[in-house]
Amino acid sequence: MGKALVIVESPAKAKTINKYLGNDYVVKSSVGHIRDLPTSGSASKKSADSTATKGAKKPKKDERSALVNRMGVDPWHDWNAHYEVLPGKEKVVSELKQLAEKADHIYLATDLDREGEAIAWHLREVIGGDEQRYSRVVFNEITKNAIRQAFEKPGELNIDRVNAQQARRFMDRVVGYMVSPLLWKKIARGLSAGRVQSVAVRLVVEREREIKAFVPEEYWEVDASTTTPGGDALPLQVTHKDDKPFRPVSRDETMAAVSLLEKASYSVLEREDKPTSSKPGAPFITSTLQQAASTRLGFGVKKTMMMAQRLYEAGHITYMRTDSTNLSQDALNMVRGYISDKLAKNICRIARTSTPAKKTRRKRTKRFVRLM
Repeated sequence: MGKALVIVESPAKAKTINKYLGNDYVVKSSVGHIRDLPTSGSASKKSADSTATKGAKKPKKDERSALVNRMGVDPWHDWNAHYEVLPGKEKVVSELKQLAEKADHIYLATDLDREGEAIAWHLREVIGGDEQRYSRVVFNEITKNAIRQAFEKPGELNIDRVNAQQARRFMDRVVGYMVSPLLWKKIARGLSAGRVQSVAVRLVVEREREIKAFVPEEYWEVDASTTTPGGDALPLQVTHKDDKPFRPVSRDETMAAVSLLEKASYSVLEREDKPTSSKPGAPFITSTLQQAASTRLGFGVKKTMMMAQRLYEAGHITYMRTDSTNLSQDALNMVRGYISDKLAKNICRIARTSTPAKKTRRKRTKRFVRLM
């Protein structure tokens, strides 16, 4: 009986998974994407000679054909796409094909997002053969238990997710290749348009217009630094005057209030203590992970995601490209056990669901990255 071939995206991920699967599996990496639409001009160069020999065509048809060759996708003919093996990936593809010929079964274990699904689809298309030989396995954490469960219940490729990735990729090409030349004609050479870039530029422009249209209004605040008879500092802020909100709009009005307050005496008429509660932060999603890394550590998005990718591949955190805060029951049990063993049993109160439980201020709570 031959071995099964497991294909993942990165060598580090392959090394970690290989430890859990045993000798009946061969785990190899595709090192990311293996195919993509052609780089600018590469497809048109291949067809330039054949186009020239066919003689003159109508200008519009020639222009459209050249545009399709540059984009690698044809919006006028059912979005037919021309994919090419990425430069430098020929050796990887050749090795995977050779291993696939000897394998009894092929497991596509790329990441569980759209990009991972697309990579799995491209692998199946390039390697070829009977589709029944292929299974799709997904997991959001690289632990022995998660890997075991994924391989016990393999599934099929999610074509809807593949189509979603292709639609995004096609729109990148269409907007970039068809709108950018319009900018060159109407505004200036060298400008570019993009599916995300152009929207972001519009948001920046609209915000800048709001800033320029803003009319500043002067206002003042009055604070008082007082002390109790016992010598304790008691800072106060003047918010009301004669039961009406106090918001001075000039220096004269402010100094008049200060002069009056400096001559006054103060007493505490009533004290009221109210218990407060706060919720612990939810588990990180992609955006909150990036925000926390930026504000607390000064990391840029690229550095944050690179480090998170390495932690994920080594099995230390769950998959970092997500907008879900749900935690599995296994994860909750692990956290509950860690707190009980390492910290204190009397503070271990975790909700049975993934919704953060309310905690009083007296109890310390911390946002955590899910560690394995």
